Amino acid sequence: MLCRSTARLCLSAGAALCQSAARPSPSAGLRTSAVALAGPVGAEPPLELRPLNKDRSNPVPVETSIAYLQSAAYRATYGSEPVWRSYRRNHKGHIPPRKTRRTCIRGGQLSTGNPCPACRDEYLVLDYRNVALLRQFVSESTGEILDTSRTGLCQVKHRELLAAMTKAREYGTLAFDVPFRVYDYSEYKPSAA
Repeated sequence: MLCRSTARLCLSAGAALCQSAARPSPSAGLRTSAVALAGPVGAEPPLELRPLNKDRSNPVPVETSIAYLQSAAYRATYGSEPVWRSYRRNHKGHIPPRKTRRTCIRGGQLSTGNPCPACRDEYLVLDYRNVALLRQFVSESTGEILDTSRTGLCQVKHRELLAAMTKAREYGTLAFDVPFRVYDYSEYKPSAA
């Protein structure tokens, strides 16, 4: 039995639907659906490949994105993990490139087969009001914004993330720690002698 991870199909002649075809991955380039055509009883039903909607010319409103993060569809897709946790970028060779790709969307359409976590799901909108999504890109221990080498965001989405984080911190919707500084005021105020 030969399974292709991108299409999630089992290509063996006598095998029934494999487990990977029963639950397609959210990062897969194609969606699969079992369509039973007229055939012999007990035969494997053929799978129909349908391309994902690659059109990104109509942006999703932020309010829809916020509602999506609280929906059952989001929990079924990502669970309790951050959106970038299950992402793994395809690259040539053993050593990954130093930088992530420049952009995943060109001309209003997905231009790559394996887009970054923010580009693959059109309902993930990086905006200063979408605090639940922004918190996923902040380190729990240090409070710093995670690097692209860890999250896998393309450079355009990472810049959008930095702008949204800055604006959210300025508006006070995203908390951050200010380092405590100790001053020796005797150096600034001369003592009365």
